[in-house]
Amino acid sequence: MSPVSAPPREPSARRTPHGLPRAGTSGRQPRAWYDKSRYLGLAELNQLRTQMVRHNLFDAHTPAERAGRAPGLLAAYRSYDGSGYDPHDTEMGRSGTRFGRNMPPDAAVPETMPQLLTPSPRDVSRLLLTRDAFRPSDRLNMLAAAWLQFQVHGWVSHGDAVKDDPIEVDLAADDPWPSCPMRVRRTPADPHPSTETGSRPGFANHISHWWDGSQIYGADEARCRRLRTGEDGKLAMSEGRLPDETTPGMAGIDSTGFNDNYWLGLSLMHTLFAKEHNSICDRLKASYPTWDDERLFHTARLVNTAVMARIHLLEWTPGIIDCPAQHLASSVVGRGGLPRWLASRARHGGFLSRSVELTGALGSTIDHEGVPFSLTEEFAYCYRLHPMLRDAYPLRAHQDGRLIDTVDFTTLQGLSTRTTVDQYGLSDLMYSFGTMPCGDNSLHNHPRALSRLTRLDGEVLDVGTLDILRGRERGIPRYNDFRAQVRKPRLTDFSQLSDNPQWVQQIRDIYEGDLDQVDAMVGMLAEPRKPGFGFSETAYRIFVLMAVRRMTSDRFFTDDYRPEVYTPEGMEWIERTGMHQLLLRHHPELADGLEGTRNAFHTWQPTG
Repeated sequence: MSPVSAPPREPSARRTPHGLPRAGTSGRQPRAWYDKSRYLGLAELNQLRTQMVRHNLFDAHTPAERAGRAPGLLAAYRSYDGSGYDPHDTEMGRSGTRFGRNMPPDAAVPETMPQLLTPSPRDVSRLLLTRDAFRPSDRLNMLAAAWLQFQVHGWVSHGDAVKDDPIEVDLAADDPWPSCPMRVRRTPADPHPSTETGSRPGFANHISHWWDGSQIYGADEARCRRLRTGEDGKLAMSEGRLPDETTPGMAGIDSTGFNDNYWLGLSLMHTLFAKEHNSICDRLKASYPTWDDERLFHTARLVNTAVMARIHLLEWTPGIIDCPAQHLASSVVGRGGLPRWLASRARHGGFLSRSVELTGALGSTIDHEGVPFSLTEEFAYCYRLHPMLRDAYPLRAHQDGRLIDTVDFTTLQGLSTRTTVDQYGLSDLMYSFGTMPCGDNSLHNHPRALSRLTRLDGEVLDVGTLDILRGRERGIPRYNDFRAQVRKPRLTDFSQLSDNPQWVQQIRDIYEGDLDQVDAMVGMLAEPRKPGFGFSETAYRIFVLMAVRRMTSDRFFTDDYRPEVYTPEGMEWIERTGMHQLLLRHHPELADGLEGTRNAFHTWQPTG
C-alpha cells in the first residue's frame, strides 16, 4: 500500500481536534499530563492529539482506489455491511475494506523470515508472558474484561486464519508443547489487494470498521435475519436467553452476530444487549404502533449502539484510565462543555454550533480529520489485553455474596458456555463478574488457560505465541520504534523498560541484549504503570487518537444523531441509560450489589 496521510494542517481558529479544549500550539513535547490537574492535563493531552492527528493517520487505500468510488444514496439506518456511511465514499469502513495504519509506511512493514521468528515467539510467551501467579487489577472487575472483548468483536476481525503454509516455530529442548515445530496459522491476505505498482500488502477487516453493534447483529444481512424474530423488530430470545447456535459443531454457544472465541463473559454481554434491544423495541412500538418490523428493528439498533458507545466513552474508558484529565476528556466528548440542559437543546435545536467542544461527539458535525476513516492495525494490536482474563473464577450468590463454587476458565468457554449459564444462572454469574477482580495488564500475567487452548475445530494453540507473532506478521513496529512513532523518547538502556529489575534481566536475556528487538507487547506490559492507568500509557496514545475518531467519522453519531432519525424517545433513552441503569433494567436483583459503586466496571463489594 502507499498510505496517504493528511498534509500538515494549521489548527482551526474555531475548533481543536475533537473533544479537547484549546491548547497552545508551540510544538513542545507533551509532559506528564496524567500527573497534572484536570484542565492542565487535558490541555497537554490536546496538544499530543493535535500532533498525532497530523502525523499518525494513514489511509490503507490508494488515491486511485478512493477515486474509483462513486457517491451513493444514504440509507436512513445503519447498513448490514457498514457501507453508505459517507456521502462521498460509500465503501468507506465497509466490511472487507483494509485496516488503516497509525505508522508511516517505512515503520509498518510486515516481518518475514528469519526476523519473524527472532527471538522465538514461543520463548517470549513461555518466559515473559505466561502467568506465574495471578496478579489482580487494583480496581477493575471481570465485567470490564468481558466488555472489552465484547467491543473488540464488534470492531475488528482478520477472518479465519489460513491453514495452508503455517508459520513453523521451533521449540526449545525443554518445551512441553506436544509437537515440534509448533505450527501457527497465518493471517489471511487481503482478498482485494491493490494492483498499483509499489503498493504495500495489507489486511482486511472482515467486519465493518464502524461502531455499529455488529457483534450483536452480524456483519451481513443473511446472518442478521437469522437472529431476528421477524416481529416487532425484536431479536430472537427464549426465557431471557439467546438461542443455541444451530451451526453444526457449535451447539453450546449462543446464536449471535459474532461468536468466535466465545466464553461466559461474552455470553453475559451479548445476552444483556439483546435484552436491551428488545426493550427499546417495546418502547418504540408503544409510541409508533403502526411501524413495521423492519423500521422498529433498525431504529432500535441505532439506539442500542449509541447506548453502547456512550457507556464505553463515559464509564469504561475513565474506569480503566482513572486520572483527572481522562475523566474531564470523557465528559467533554460524551456531553460537551456546555451545561447538560443547554448542550441537549443546542444539539437538537441547532441554535448553536454543533461541535464536540460544546455539545459532545454525539450530534457534532461529521469530520474525518483529513484522512478517510478506518480502524488501524495498531489500534487492534493495542487491544490484545489477554492478561485481564483469569484462570480461576469464584462464583457467588447474588442474594448474600456467599461463595458457591470456584471454576476454571476451561469450563466457562467454548461449547461449555451455555451449560455454565444453565448451572449457575445469569443473576449469580453477572453478580460474580461484578465482584471479581480481573487480571492486571503486566508481564507474567497471561492466563495459563490460554497457553494451551483448544479451539472448536480442534486446533490447539498458545495465545501468547500468537499475540507476539501477529504483531510481527502485521507490521507492528518493535517497542522502541513504536514509542518513537507515538511521540515518546526512545529508550537507551534495558533498565528503562521496567521498574522491576528481574523483568529487565529476563527481557535482556530473551532479546540477547538488543533493546531495539523488544516486541511492542512486551515493552507495553513491562513499562512502569502511570497513576490510575489500567494499561500502558504508550498504548493509550493510540487510543486517544482513535477513540473519538470512531464517533466523529460516523454520520449516525454526528450529522444524523437527531430525533428525526433516532426518534425523540430514542434520544431520551440514550441520554438516560448508563451501565448501572442497563444492569438494573434487566437484573433488578443486582441492586444491592451495585449500591455504592461509582463505576459498574470497578470491583463491587460483596453483599452480606
